[in-house]
Amino acid sequence: MKRLAVSLGAALFAALLGAALLELGPPAATLAPLVAGTLAQSGVTHPVTAVLLNFRGYDTLLEIAVLLIALIGLTAVARRGEAPAATAAVEPVLTTLARLAAPLMVLVAVYLLWAGAHRPGGAFQAGAVLAAAAVLLHLTRLLPAWAAPGAWLRAGLAGGFLLFLAIAAALLAEGALLKYPPAQAGLLILAIESGLTVSLGLILAGLFLFLSEERR
Repeated sequence: MKRLAVSLGAALFAALLGAALLELGPPAATLAPLVAGTLAQSGVTHPVTAVLLNFRGYDTLLEIAVLLIALIGLTAVARRGEAPAATAAVEPVLTTLARLAAPLMVLVAVYLLWAGAHRPGGAFQAGAVLAAAAVLLHLTRLLPAWAAPGAWLRAGLAGGFLLFLAIAAALLAEGALLKYPPAQAGLLILAIESGLTVSLGLILAGLFLFLSEERR
């Protein structure tokens, strides 16, 4: 009876939610014309990149901070095993494919970083592909799990955020938070996205590789 009651309640809630969504009217306002009108001053030609890194760059800065804090919290509470657990051997074919795929994934990440200025792409997508390459190498036993991060790894993890923060602070000294001078906007956004690509790749990979070390 309890399962039936829960199922009926969930179905009723889903029906009410669907009815509410169907009754929604058209949006009262859209920012698309405003973004299009100021796109030439953003330093890029893709509206999504302009919004994320220019028009509301402070929001993206906080998103990076949240991801970095989440990883720091994970490393602080993770329990380390006493000895590595026995693992099954990986098929040589899988290892070979991983060795071939990883450089291609790095190349795709570089392309996504470059493409972000004028088409879908950017640091988040590029960082996700880099992280996927690291996870692939780990699953095929080509990359060990991460223990406590060393100095170089810590620098890579925090470097993108610190670069973003430094540029924001420099612009704030001139009177506005992340309001780029139009002549330097494209270069500053490229510098930020390059740093974020490396840091995001390491952070996203670390969320898996540090946990993998904990499970040993």
